[in-house]
Amino acid sequence: MALRKIASIGHPILRERAHEVTPSELAQTSTQELIDDIVATMRDANGAGLAANQVHVPMRICAIEVGSNPRYPYMPAWPLTILVNPVLEPSTRETFLNFEGCLSVPNLRGQVPRFVSASVRALDRHGAQLDFEVRGLTAGTFQHELDHLDGTLFVDRVVDTRTLCTWVEFDRFHREEFARRASDLVARFGS
Repeated sequence: MALRKIASIGHPILRERAHEVTPSELAQTSTQELIDDIVATMRDANGAGLAANQVHVPMRICAIEVGSNPRYPYMPAWPLTILVNPVLEPSTRETFLNFEGCLSVPNLRGQVPRFVSASVRALDRHGAQLDFEVRGLTAGTFQHELDHLDGTLFVDRVVDTRTLCTWVEFDRFHREEFARRASDLVARFGS
C-alpha cells in the first residue's frame, strides 16, 4: 500500500466523470493496489470516504469508512465499504442539511442538502453485487462520495454560500448546533 497525493479543488480531474470499471480492469493487480492505496490514503487523512479521482485516477471506485474519526466525531460508525460502479437512488424526498467538508477542498465546510435515505447498488472489490440502503448522516456520506465520481464537489451543492466557513470557525460557531442535529438523525435512523 502507498499513500497517494489527494487532488485539490481546481485540479481538472475532480471535474471529470470517472469511467466505469470493466470486470477485467477490476481483476487487474493494479486496480486492486489502487483500492488498497485509496483506503490507506483515506485513513491517513482522517477521511470518511475517498474516491479514485481524488487520487488522480478517473475510475468509478470509492471507499467509505467511519470509525473514531477526529474530523467527524458525531458520525456513526460504518465499516469499510468499497464501491465499484456505484449507483445511488434516493428513497425519499426528505432532505437534511449536512455540514460537509472534503479532503479535496482543504479547510472549508458548508451546508449541503442531502436525502435522508437512499439505496445503493454497486460491485465490491471482487466483483460481487452489493445492494443496500443507507440513512441519516451515512446517506450524506455516500451521496458526497458518489458525487465525486460524477465530477461534483460539495461546494457545488451548497445552497446558501453564507454557510461556508473554515474548520476553525466551524468548530467555534457551528459544531455544537450541527452535532445536536446530527445526534437527532442518528437517533432517528441509527446511522
